[in-house]
Amino acid sequence: MERKLISANAVRILCGDISDMTMWRWLNNPALDFPRPIYIGPRRYWREAEVTDWLASRPAA
Repeated sequence: MERKLISANAVRILCGDISDMTMWRWLNNPALDFPRPIYIGPRRYWREAEVTDWLASRPAA
């Protein structure tokens, strides 16, 4: 399994250039089950595979 970590900025771009507020809302909405970040110091990182899997599981708009 790929264990590549990506920054919050990369996640926002990957998810369609969303805002910080949208990412905050997704993280705080249990119904969406958005992947949780890993904190390294004050910075947030996500496992790229978890984000891409989450995006693939979402219904197409």
